This record gives sequence, C-alpha cells and structure tokens, in this order.
Amino acid sequence: MEYPVHDTQIAPLGRLEVLSRTEAAKLLDSGHGSLHELYRNCSLAVLNTGNELDDAKELLERYSDFDIRIIQRPRGIKLDISNAPATAFVDGRLIVGIQEHLFSVLRDVIYMHEEIRGNPRFDLDESEGITDAVFHILRNASVLRPRTDPKIVVCWGGHSINRQEYEYTKHVGYQLGLRGLDICTGCGPGAMKGPMKGAAIGHAKQRIGKGRYIGFTEPGIIAGESPNPIVNELVILPDVEKRLEAFIRFGHGFVVFPGGAGTAEEIFYVLGVLLNPKNADLPFPLIFTGPKSAEDYFMQIDQFIGEVLGVEAQRRYKIIIDDPVLVAQEIQAGIKTVRDYRKQNRDAYYFDSQLKIEHEMQRPFHPTHDNMRKLKLHLDQPKHTLIANLRRAFSGIVAGNIKDAGIRAIEKHGKFEIYGDEMVMQKMDALLSAFVEQHRMKLTGRYEPCYRIMVEQDE
Repeated sequence: MEYPVHDTQIAPLGRLEVLSRTEAAKLLDSGHGSLHELYRNCSLAVLNTGNELDDAKELLERYSDFDIRIIQRPRGIKLDISNAPATAFVDGRLIVGIQEHLFSVLRDVIYMHEEIRGNPRFDLDESEGITDAVFHILRNASVLRPRTDPKIVVCWGGHSINRQEYEYTKHVGYQLGLRGLDICTGCGPGAMKGPMKGAAIGHAKQRIGKGRYIGFTEPGIIAGESPNPIVNELVILPDVEKRLEAFIRFGHGFVVFPGGAGTAEEIFYVLGVLLNPKNADLPFPLIFTGPKSAEDYFMQIDQFIGEVLGVEAQRRYKIIIDDPVLVAQEIQAGIKTVRDYRKQNRDAYYFDSQLKIEHEMQRPFHPTHDNMRKLKLHLDQPKHTLIANLRRAFSGIVAGNIKDAGIRAIEKHGKFEIYGDEMVMQKMDALLSAFVEQHRMKLTGRYEPCYRIMVEQDE
C-alpha cells in the first residue's frame, strides 16, 4: 500500500534558530545509531500526529524514504523535509502545531546530546545527577514557570481505550479546565488526548486564553504514541525513567484513567516513590478514575496492589468511579494542600525537589530478553526492589508491544520470559490477560502477547 507524502522546507517559529557547525554536522551524519537517526525517527513520529498507528516498526517501514536535513544559512537554519506523511499538511502547507513540535524535537535532541550526555556536570550514575538533568531538560524546554500557582494535573492512561472511556477522560478534562487547571500527559492518543481536549473546552468557557497542554515523551515510545494535536508544549526526555521522574516532579495532582501495560508501569513507578518512608508526609493527590464500565478494571488493579504490595500502597490513592466533578474537586483540593505545603517549606511550585526517588527507580532499564528473564518477581525481597522490578516488567511489555527495538527483538528471539514466584505470577498473568481481553494492548488488529509468564522453580 502506498501512503501519500509531501516535501517542504520550514524555518523555526521562535525556537532554536541557530546551530553550531558541530551540532549541524552531527545531525547530518546518517550512520546507524547516529544522532541523525534519532532526530529523524522522532521527527517522523511528530509528522505522524493524528494517525491511528501504535507500531513504531511499522511507521518507520511505512515511511522508509522519509528524511529531514539541516540547511545552514547566515541568518539561521531551515529544515529540508522529504517524503513526510501527507496528513501533516493542509493544502500543501505544514500544520503550524506540527512545525512547532519539529523544532521542539530538534531542541531536545541537541540538548540531550550536547549538554547532558557525557557532561561531568551531570553524574548520571548518581540520583542527584539524574534529577539535576531532568530539571535542566525541563528548564531548557521553558516549561518550568516560576511565580505561578500550582495547577498542573498529570493524566495517565492507555492509548488503546474504548469510546466510552475516551469520552469519560474528556468529561474529567472539561471539569479540570473549568477550574483553571492545566493538563500534562504522555502526549499520545486515547487517555492522553481526551483530558486535553476536554480541558480546552473548559478553558474556552472560562475565557482562559493560554491553557497549557503539555506532553512528555521519550525517543523509544514517541513513534508508537505520536503527539496528539492538542499538545502545545512538547518535551522529549532521554528515556522512560527520566520521563516518569519529570511527570512526578512537575505535576501537582495526578489522575489515572484505564489503560494497559504502560499505565501499570506508571502506577508501579509512582507507588514505588510514594512508599519510600522519606515521602510519607508529602502531599501527593492521586486518583484512579473511569466510567462505570471501568469499575471492574480498577477493582482488579486495586486487588493486585493490595495482594502484592499491601494495604500501605492502597492508602496512597483514591478510586472514584463515574464522577468527573468529584474527581476535579478532589484534585483541586489536593493541589491546594500541595501549594500550602510547598509554601510552608519554601519549595518551588514548578519542580518538586523534596520528593525522594531511589536510584534503583531512576536507573535506565533496557528490556533485552536476558534482562527481562533476570527480573525475578518474588515476595522474598525488599518491597522497593519488588516494585522496581514490577515496573521494569511492564516497561518491557510496552517495548515489545509498540517500540521499534522491542518489536524487532521479539521477532528475532521470541517472547520475553518473565519469572517470579507462583502467587505473584498468577496475579500478574490474570491482570495481563484482562488487559488483552479488554483490548488494552494495541489499537488495532489481533494482539499476540510478547511475553510468557513463568513460575520460578525452587532450587
């Protein structure tokens, strides 16, 4: 099947208007694994905005002739784009929002490569260095806004949700928008798009002309979850761990909608942070919510958390079913508590520096077959280690479902094998089977699991 494409040249819209000769040369070097390849793939994902495709490998193969090159001029750079998806254009002209996102990609790729990686100023082997890097990436992207009251609501949830659940995310977003709250999501479709769309209507009714719809993504997932058209501030973090840390340090209230393996990854990450005794007294509004039809989904999530992690973990969130107004009211009240606490403790509203995140939660996990096999999900280990490994297991499943490298690894070596003790594996298998049955793993087509659940044998 052929897919229509367009060529164009564009100039920056007030973003990163000049590059050094060294930066431009690195972006033009098109060898495998090069900076150009990373930049090209992220740019293609942005140009794919609005298309229903959650398979990074298929996207890269569908537009294998796509390319984007830097043109150096005395008065600034231009981008030369060839064989881009035609859906990114209107009457032959690139959509303005997509044009902005292309330069956000350029900004973040250059900053990560030139200022973060290999810079002795950021010790990425230490917890403080990782947090410092996350802060500087967000600051460089101009999303940290001093002298503004807390009002960022992070919304998590699946890209593959049914219509009723999607409409519910819009209703919640609408109620949040009516209360002047801004939205931050993983920037993709489904439960990442719905709250932004609803909030935009709420903002319009309240005559809020500068509503913020912020998307945090990372190179591995952006092609599988292209930015939705509502996003007006896009940030690309280096990896999923720094992306997750950015969410919880940047946001003030947190709403979790129904989702699949990626949503489970986010849930276990945030619970792993909140169960750290050093965070026991920090206010952190966290609500799980969905329509009445999603009640069983959340009951199953809650049961899994209770049986595997205990009652203490269950106390860190509220479940609200089919009540968008109550969700917005609870989040608004929770954000007020966050504001009062940070004011009292002289902490910034725009970045939570007091939250303690253990290095084990920050360390990048590469979901190879060997690493997935070594996770060992059993109860006879420190709880923080179990939670970290659960998060990694779900992260690997996400990679096998929608990320280019993960899909290719599954095709080459077969399914990931995930080991643990019998009780944990039974509970995890039941949870994942429910995700598959409810069509939460992929947008279209029949889903073939990329994993095998294995019971660890006693030696």
